[in-house]
Amino acid sequence: MTTLAAYAIYFGAALAEIAGCFAFWAWLRNGQSPLWLVPGLVSLAAFAWLLTLAPSDHAGRAYAGS
Repeated sequence: MTTLAAYAIYFGAALAEIAGCFAFWAWLRNGQSPLWLVPGLVSLAAFAWLLTLAPSDHAGRAYAGS
């Protein structure tokens, strides 16, 4: 896997994690509709799936540094 592909995977995983967490936060703290949980669950599932595509020798370092 090329470095550019790995960066794309990490970028997509980060966006999916932020979107998923925001959806849960909006539902829990801002009193939004429970329908916000549906895209939140999809985003968090995409986050987990994208991390399985990342090269395992670099996966731990990507989130340990942040």
